[in-house]
Amino acid sequence: MDEEDDYPTLSEHTLQALKEFLNEQSSATGESLEDVRLVTEDWRLSQFWYDRDTAETIAEEIRNLFASTRSPVACVACPTIYAYLKKIDPGIPVQLLEYDKRFEQYGSDYIFYDYNLPEELPPESEHAYKIIVADPPYLSKECLEKVAHTISYLSQREELYLLLLTGEVQKEVAAKLLKAYPCGFRPQHTNKLGNEFRLFTNYDPGQRLGGWEQLRNL
Repeated sequence: MDEEDDYPTLSEHTLQALKEFLNEQSSATGESLEDVRLVTEDWRLSQFWYDRDTAETIAEEIRNLFASTRSPVACVACPTIYAYLKKIDPGIPVQLLEYDKRFEQYGSDYIFYDYNLPEELPPESEHAYKIIVADPPYLSKECLEKVAHTISYLSQREELYLLLLTGEVQKEVAAKLLKAYPCGFRPQHTNKLGNEFRLFTNYDPGQRLGGWEQLRNL
């Protein structure tokens, strides 16, 4: 059996539940299924969903990374990316780590996650991922520090492809904690926010994602 055959895939039942849920959301909002819509944003949980272009761009990047690594993907507090990734390629094994228990409907793909308890996660998730996308819920140094602990717990340390979505204000902290630097691509939300958001990676994306900003500035 090939190594990649060991990875769990989304069950037919869970995939059907996801499709039905997206259909319900689309019908309620009058949107096309081309625009994946999740449960209503809860601002008390600092939830702000990304727009279609942002989510599809990042999902395509993850699909490129998966093609070369065959690694399962961890989505830390970013349900928009999870939903679009499963829409684009349901065969990619993905875990959604999220505080909001409304996402329990995703079955075994869902892991309850509280960033204040950064390593209280299933033991089988320790050092299990080469691809991690994270969106810390708050734009504070403390929050990013705790999410960085989670990333360290989850990651296969010899090889990690990290995509970090957070505010421009976290630029220096992201570089110091995670060696992650901004790309030219600018993420956008369905509801416009006052804070400018950036996409940071800990690897050179080449010509993708608008290129790595630190290389353009050399």
